[in-house]
Amino acid sequence: MRVEDPRQRRAIVVELVIVGILTFGFSALSAILSLIESQLGAGISETTVALNPAESSSVVIDVIQQLMRAARLLAIGALGAYLLWRTGIHLKEVGLGRPSRRDLAPGAGLAAAIGIPGLVLVAAASALGLNGHLIPAPDGSPWWRMLLLCLIAAGNAVAEEVVVVGYFMTRLRQLGVGEGVTLVSSAVLRGGYHLYQGVGAGVGNVVMGLVFGRWYQKTNRLWPLIIAHAFIDVIAFVGYALLADHLGWLGL
Repeated sequence: MRVEDPRQRRAIVVELVIVGILTFGFSALSAILSLIESQLGAGISETTVALNPAESSSVVIDVIQQLMRAARLLAIGALGAYLLWRTGIHLKEVGLGRPSRRDLAPGAGLAAAIGIPGLVLVAAASALGLNGHLIPAPDGSPWWRMLLLCLIAAGNAVAEEVVVVGYFMTRLRQLGVGEGVTLVSSAVLRGGYHLYQGVGAGVGNVVMGLVFGRWYQKTNRLWPLIIAHAFIDVIAFVGYALLADHLGWLGL
């Protein structure tokens, strides 16, 4: 899969820069600046971070805005897949062939492997003052917001796993970057754009990136990662909306 033609290599580098600016590369820089700003003020532990706030006091406008957010996330994932496809890479080659039932079990297993220790890490980071006060969803969300939260969770999963794992790691492989550097680069990128939530969230997502990235390198299957990420976010968003009053031990 390595590309030897200098012009094609330059084109890949330019494409990576453009995609990085439009998607998670600039998001990581923005998150770092947000973390620095918090630390220069009262500190990240005194900061409240709303992950899925209402966009408007008008229900109709709020729903439209949330749908637009989900559509944008799905489009980011589609962009990564399309850029690979248009350069002659079949989606099946990067793990994006037709999803099947066999993707569910490893997806659920990965979700449990990351999600359960993740809860402990969130609690520890909050106790140490390394995380902001996270609000994954508005309290007392009505049923229709639950559906929107599930859709946004799916959008997050598609955008992040397709671009940060499938697209990014494939392009680095084409440039001849070694597996170890590729894995660490993808994981650090994932951790970077979560730093606005705090250092604990950044570290936790680096670990998630290492686990997910290594799974991808070993299996070349992307759908289990998308399923696992969606499970984790749905449980976090909807679970918080339903159980916010009982999650004080997590520092949420």
